Amino acid sequence: MRKWIAAAVAVPVVAAGAAAFLWLRGGDLPRPATLRSETTSAIYAPIATRAADPAPLTADEVFPTGSVAAGGSTLARQGTETLTDCAAAVWGDAEEAVAGCGQALRARYATADGRVFGQFVVFNLADAAAADRLVRTFSGPRGGGFVRLAPGAPAGFGAARSWAQVRALGHYVTVSWVGPVGGGGRVDLTYPQVALDSLSLAVQRRLTR
Repeated sequence: MRKWIAAAVAVPVVAAGAAAFLWLRGGDLPRPATLRSETTSAIYAPIATRAADPAPLTADEVFPTGSVAAGGSTLARQGTETLTDCAAAVWGDAEEAVAGCGQALRARYATADGRVFGQFVVFNLADAAAADRLVRTFSGPRGGGFVRLAPGAPAGFGAARSWAQVRALGHYVTVSWVGPVGGGGRVDLTYPQVALDSLSLAVQRRLTR
């Protein structure tokens, strides 16, 4: 189980597959340039509903350490938030899609040199159907919206070159979003994305309780 969990986090992010596509289609609020999304699967049946998994998430559970790392890339945590109004964390049609969401936990991360900024958000929805609906909304046609950048995000965050990974995991949805800061040269986001997406393990660990 542990080996499978680690592979589930790393492999879809590192492998640029058909699910990746350019996703800047206008609008005033920033969206990722490249999005990978996954709906839930039968593996998450034990946490398919909030009724079956009633304990709320905590910041210590989701963000247990001060940094995340992968492949030599380290991002330090800059701050966390626990939101009871999930609609405040999204925009567009996603505001309607989070109806019934019980909480959203959000954290900001950055590399030591400030060249990469990222944020991770997890939504605690009523059931797997609601989670899949939110994933489809994020990855759907224009107007679907996305998560809002957290307060404190750098003004130079390059959404037009950013990557995001969206997953439905039972009744949860996780969003890891990373991008370059400033107008410098090319920045490889592969390992920053893997590092940030590893925070999804907090949800997957609930399968082994």
